[in-house]
Amino acid sequence: MGKLWMKPLGAVMVAGTLLVGGTAWVAPSNYAYAAEVQGVQQNVINVVGTGEIQVKPDIAYLSIGVNSTADTAASAQKANAAKIQKVSNLLKSTWKISADDIQTSQFYVQPNYTYSEKDGQKIKGYTAHHTLTVTYREMDKIGELLDAASQAGANNIENVRFTVEKPESFEAQVIEKAVANADVKAGAIAKAVKRQLGAVLSVSQGDANVPVFYASEALMSKAADSNGGTAIETGQVKVSTTLNITYEMK
Repeated sequence: MGKLWMKPLGAVMVAGTLLVGGTAWVAPSNYAYAAEVQGVQQNVINVVGTGEIQVKPDIAYLSIGVNSTADTAASAQKANAAKIQKVSNLLKSTWKISADDIQTSQFYVQPNYTYSEKDGQKIKGYTAHHTLTVTYREMDKIGELLDAASQAGANNIENVRFTVEKPESFEAQVIEKAVANADVKAGAIAKAVKRQLGAVLSVSQGDANVPVFYASEALMSKAADSNGGTAIETGQVKVSTTLNITYEMK
């Protein structure tokens, strides 16, 4: 007859915890393990690293609009449609901008009101508004293009927004800078508490989309070249990301 091996009751108690009076109880032989886990959790440094670079924009979004006012809504809309068509034809034919890069971003017809104590509020004509958002890639010709659009009838040019067409090409650079920034912070903390910095335990990205581009805007009224035309300065746009990094502390 073979031997029957029984697992000691004590081993079963060590493997788990027992709730007594609403509190967790750890078996005596499991104290060392619990202390070890707690120590690992305490011996870490959590920091946020930020990476940022400045890059030259290679694409612009131009806001080009037309307003028309008339006695009736239909008249205002008809007059505005003729103007916006003229501007659109200029962009496509003269400036060779693809129809895919010209999009209506805003359109409305609204009444204009006057007020007097005698008559109260009354409608006095209507204004039609149509705005095109134009994607343009020749940075040195933006001012000339906007001047041409104005001459063609665009009377509501608001701003120019600059950014980068392929942001993924800069992702590695901002991540490397964020890691370097985190290393400096974590190293300073470890040195201050007279400890040494260990290995990286975890990394997570703080941005929903990486990298993040902060587009710059140029207002039309702020720049003019020596010939009286509009001069647009592209400047640079900022690319940034953040990393949450946990380090081991020795």
